Amino acid sequence: MSTFDSLIRLHRWQVDERRRELAALEENAARLAEERRRLDAEDERERAVAVAAPEAAFSYAAYARVLIERRRRLQQAQHDAAERIAGGRDALAEAFRELKRSEVAAANRAREIEQREARRQQQVMDDLGIEGFRRKTAGGE
Repeated sequence: MSTFDSLIRLHRWQVDERRRELAALEENAARLAEERRRLDAEDERERAVAVAAPEAAFSYAAYARVLIERRRRLQQAQHDAAERIAGGRDALAEAFRELKRSEVAAANRAREIEQREARRQQQVMDDLGIEGFRRKTAGGE
């Protein structure tokens, strides 16, 4: 196994790892969005109860203060998740660039080796042709 093969394997592993990390971050963001939807639905239910029952309306104010804080924390968590996702995408893009760089370098190296071998084989064939020509001309004189 060449150095390039090991390097390519390493970069592929890193790309896969970054993909897994990004998937986990996106899953977390989806959970936060679902929590936001549940929170909004809960607020709608509480408002309906407060409108329907005047005695519950007194406690709605305290609930609303708690709800505002929960929404603020949730919004901050969503913002943080979005930033982590952006960073994860950048890390994935960088890992992918490194992988491609390694693959291109390995392909260039393989092409150089192939060209060198083709030149060597051509030189051998040329030498055989010249030797055959010398024998033919030396024997015919």
